Amino acid sequence: MENSKFNDLNISKEIMRAIKDMGFEEPTPIQAQAIPHMLNGEDLVGQAQTGTGKTAAFGIAALEMVDPENKRLQAVILCPTRELAVQLSEELKKLSKYQKAIQILPVYGGQPIDRQIKALRKGVQIVIGTPGRVMDHMNRRTLKMDSVEMIILDEADEMLDMGFRDDIEFIVENMPEDKQTILFSATMSKAILRMAKKYQDNPQIVKLVHKKMTAPNVKQFYCEVKKHAKTEVLSRLIDIHDFNLSLVFCNTKKRVDELVEDLKTKGYLAEGLHGDMAQTQRDRVMAKFRSGDIDILVATDVAARGIDVGATDAVFNYDIPTDVEYYVHRIGRTARAGKAGHAYTFVSGREVHRIRGIQKFTKTKIISQKVPSVSDVNDIRTNLLIEKVKGIVEEGHLGKYENLVEKVIQEDYASFDVAAALLKMVVEGGSKK
Repeated sequence: MENSKFNDLNISKEIMRAIKDMGFEEPTPIQAQAIPHMLNGEDLVGQAQTGTGKTAAFGIAALEMVDPENKRLQAVILCPTRELAVQLSEELKKLSKYQKAIQILPVYGGQPIDRQIKALRKGVQIVIGTPGRVMDHMNRRTLKMDSVEMIILDEADEMLDMGFRDDIEFIVENMPEDKQTILFSATMSKAILRMAKKYQDNPQIVKLVHKKMTAPNVKQFYCEVKKHAKTEVLSRLIDIHDFNLSLVFCNTKKRVDELVEDLKTKGYLAEGLHGDMAQTQRDRVMAKFRSGDIDILVATDVAARGIDVGATDAVFNYDIPTDVEYYVHRIGRTARAGKAGHAYTFVSGREVHRIRGIQKFTKTKIISQKVPSVSDVNDIRTNLLIEKVKGIVEEGHLGKYENLVEKVIQEDYASFDVAAALLKMVVEGGSKK
């Protein structure tokens, strides 16, 4: 995986500010490889799945190409579904946070067309849409393609599979010939290569070489969690399983800092690790984690490079990774030296669809797990405690503690009540461990 920086990619200061606000530390492999070609005005075919950071790759290129002073349509992004059109629009709006003059509009079926027509009349430089609705607007003359300088086909293989070939060809053939054509697809099928040959001029090919799944002993789960409830669910899972060392991954430095504070407030021994920390700070945090002075390490992908802690019991994807390959890197931090490990991924809303992409990429099963309730936590912790007590009784060597119990009994307390009181102290008043 390349360790390039966004600063190396010749990106405008406005987009750099937006990237910093979004908390991304470095470009994903597809971004590092594809953005320079697109900024050079070259046609490109990118083989990349959902979850590789490709949206930001072509989104940055489109935003850099647009002339904010020109209110005419300059870039069109076609995608297979309305859900994806909305998602892409949201991402581009975040990236264009400091480019207020750039107007972005998603157009798709299922939404009143009059509303879209009204927005188009005000002037839109980037349209993101499904082929059917884009073609509908073209036929109504509410979307004029004569000023388009860039066309991006996202998930082109999906669009072809869904029967959009004729629509795509109609749209592309009614645009200026000298436009830049960008094509992203998860597969390089013959149909995709034919399309590239027909509509592109000497395209650059960017193909990610994925690493194979290397964590066979990891039990993988995902939980559907509302964003505001993630910290609570994380706490419950750690409490239920009584993990000694847990590694929690967040996508941004800001999220790392916020989560560490939340966990500390709840009484956990947690520390963070991210790119803004000096090397001496990182070394100090890692030494604490290895020695067990902290039991939860919260990190970004960049900061976690080189972490090798054989005793890590569980990895939590607090945020679903921005690149599917990061998923493999993350969960590979547990189940070292032949030991079993656990990996939990938290997904919110539409993110659940990305689990399918990860499963396809890793060729493994990620099991849906019900979020444990507070009652579940108490029941499981109590059962674990009872089993632990039985084990200690069978082990023996209780002489010193038997004397203490005997002392209390002599004060006219029943042994049954003393045992119950001690259990209550452990269950309700004990530490998190």
